[in-house]
Amino acid sequence: MSSDLAIEAQGLGKRYVLGERGRTPLRRNREEIWALRDATFEVERGRAVGVVGHNGAGKTTLLKILSRITVPTTGEARIRGSVGSLLEVGTGFHPELSGRDNVYLNGAMLGMRRREIKAKFDEIVAFAEVERFIDTPVKRYSSGMYVRLAFAVAAHLEPDILIVDEVLAVGDASFQRKCLGKMGEVSSEGRTVLFVSHNMAAIRSLTSKALWLDHGRIAADGTTADVVSEYLASTIDQEVSGVVDLSENASRQTVGKFTAQRVRFTSVSLLDADDRPVLAFGEETPLRVDMRFDVRTPVRFLELYVRVKTIDGQRLFTSFGGQLESTVEPGRYRTLCEIPENPLRPGRYAIELVARAADPEDIVPTALTFAVEAGHLEEENLRYVTRADGVIRVPSSWSALEPDDAPTGTLGDAARRVPARGS
Repeated sequence: MSSDLAIEAQGLGKRYVLGERGRTPLRRNREEIWALRDATFEVERGRAVGVVGHNGAGKTTLLKILSRITVPTTGEARIRGSVGSLLEVGTGFHPELSGRDNVYLNGAMLGMRRREIKAKFDEIVAFAEVERFIDTPVKRYSSGMYVRLAFAVAAHLEPDILIVDEVLAVGDASFQRKCLGKMGEVSSEGRTVLFVSHNMAAIRSLTSKALWLDHGRIAADGTTADVVSEYLASTIDQEVSGVVDLSENASRQTVGKFTAQRVRFTSVSLLDADDRPVLAFGEETPLRVDMRFDVRTPVRFLELYVRVKTIDGQRLFTSFGGQLESTVEPGRYRTLCEIPENPLRPGRYAIELVARAADPEDIVPTALTFAVEAGHLEEENLRYVTRADGVIRVPSSWSALEPDDAPTGTLGDAARRVPARGS
């Protein structure tokens, strides 16, 4: 194993046999499940690596093997250095021991001497915010208290490799931000971090490399930007090409007195700067919606709309293409709606298309779903990793501070504010 590597995995696999051991005389009748299969990868020392994938993809199984909690069925994992891990609640702590005793126990398991643990003890307790309960058995802790102390121990006892699972979701938003900041600090100190999360903004902000696990196998291994883009694209139930055929769209509505449609959308896609269909893009990237539609009879005063909504249907904004006064003759047409300043924060969204031509209207409420990934605007401030501040980001300008001695309702020229723009 190269000295530059912290982790080297070769053909890792983990098989579980369903059913009660000893109760089935014929072993072939017992179902086998491979939670992980043929996982081969390397992690360089000092690298921060994200692990992504849907629920049940094998992420936690992989981390348990790397943490030496679970023995692989096949393959081998070579680990260079001590490992501190925070997996599901309950791992690594003895429930009957106090928080204080568990801190020292975990430090000893990492090979630390008592005086080394003592030097870090106050910092650990302060970070976990459990000062009043540090001498209470951890079985009496709430799940939030337990996770806070477990993370503080794992991060502050300076393991060579820090492994953190999605268990951080148990904590509140403030604690999550603190943990993300600490993991960034650990990585900057040259230690190795493996981080599992469904929060792609956090993965992008903290890691430079990522693994995508899909049904127990590694589907992608590369830079975080590339792997996250592939993973997000896979989560959207659309054609591989990125062009969505609307001919059989189940959400389509025909609104009006007449049933014969004069205008009908046939396909839609999102395009990148090179006019390639994409299913996910960065928050700074213009939103470009390419629409194809059929006109079946001559139409005058055609109106086209693009509405952007949250996945659960909340309308965020509408772009109106104007009213065409000239007659549109029968045929197939294409139009492109481009929103240069994409206001969407990281998350999943849907596009609704509307074609209005007197009567009836062609409405496709869920023509396409897509993902917006975090860019540097989100990564500069981990406060926006969550969506508590809303889903729309609007340009704005704030004045410089000045003493509050001006008459009510007035501001000096230096403090005059520029109105924010937005939809």
